[in-house]
Amino acid sequence: MAKVEMVMPKMGESITEATILKWLKKPGDKIEQDESVLEVATDKVDTEVPSVYAGVLQEILWKEGDVVKVGDAIAIIESEVQKPKEPTKQIVAAPTGETDQPVSSAYSIKRVASNENENYKSANRFYSPLVKMIAKEESISIHELETLSGSGWEGRVTKKDILSHIEIKKTGVLATKTITTSAPLVSASTSAADEIIQMDRMRKMIADRMVDSKRTSPHVTSFVEADVTNLVLWRNKIKKQFEQREGEALTFTPIFVEAVMMAIKDFPMINIQVDGDKIIKKKDINIGIAVALPSGNLIVPVIKNADQYNLIGLAKVVNDLAKRARENKLKPDDLSGGTFTVSNVGTFGNVMGTPIIMQPQVAILAIGAIQKKPSVLETIYGDVIAIRHKMFLSHSYDHRVVDGALGGSFVRRVADYLEKFDLERLI
Repeated sequence: MAKVEMVMPKMGESITEATILKWLKKPGDKIEQDESVLEVATDKVDTEVPSVYAGVLQEILWKEGDVVKVGDAIAIIESEVQKPKEPTKQIVAAPTGETDQPVSSAYSIKRVASNENENYKSANRFYSPLVKMIAKEESISIHELETLSGSGWEGRVTKKDILSHIEIKKTGVLATKTITTSAPLVSASTSAADEIIQMDRMRKMIADRMVDSKRTSPHVTSFVEADVTNLVLWRNKIKKQFEQREGEALTFTPIFVEAVMMAIKDFPMINIQVDGDKIIKKKDINIGIAVALPSGNLIVPVIKNADQYNLIGLAKVVNDLAKRARENKLKPDDLSGGTFTVSNVGTFGNVMGTPIIMQPQVAILAIGAIQKKPSVLETIYGDVIAIRHKMFLSHSYDHRVVDGALGGSFVRRVADYLEKFDLERLI
């Protein structure tokens, strides 16, 4: 029998650390290969971590609540399988929740601080040695550091947060002082009858990301009302047959996603991201769909390469992602790589909305409720008033790189595809 290390696995694009939520096994327990040993949380999703070895759990190296870097050992397992040889790696020490990504040369070589007299011991919250070192190098005062919104565990300021703040100061994209959701400018008032509810981890993460998005991107929203009568009539005609044949419900969402995908092909500069003063034009069309969870929180799984699916395929993948989202069975990769997002606010009976962009994307489309309305139609016999199925589309976009002509034209094109839906379409 050999003792082998169970390590924190890489769980998707850009994931460098995870928080241990719960150990499912205790020392002495027998473990089968691929059996889940613990639950972890990343900044994208909660998930279970299985063991790659069969054996007996000998030792747990981290306790619940600890933040562990990807690749670090988390447990010792006694197994008959020999430990595979792994290449050695040099990790910059980050014992307090920082990622194990190499520190840039500017911070790994230069050690002379430009504001040595700054006393970070007076801080009201914890900062890792790495963050404090960078702050000293960049002459960031304790007061300024306290204003930063942390994206790490329990709101900690990470290396990424402080480097992003430094870049913002240098480029002048945003004001020097940032606002953090954990330190509001005006304190809330309470009375004896009020109930105080602590935000859960996901709600705190959503709050931080929404503030960061509004702080990063100047949002503009364009609205279009679309006549989707043909689409509604076609779905009513086909949905029962579709469910009997495919074993899947045919909702409006995959049809909306299809129209968005086609419009992105017509206007590829909507499918971009911003990196400093560079625009990254994305080749893949990966469309996120906002899903409401039973807890009331929202999560956005991503349809990778949406343009490679027909309508049947889109219906199946949308249903699968939505189902697994509500059952908390999404994998980290299901939530990564999005290039555009669709939010169906009509699900809640809303006619329109002004959605907030999912960074680093530059646009998001909200789809309102479909309602019957009297409408003026032009016919060869003159104008008539008829009852039509109509809906609003709300397109929010980053005005740094998407102007009104592009943002407005895009949402108009999505509406055109929905309005011109073929009543005789076969599926």
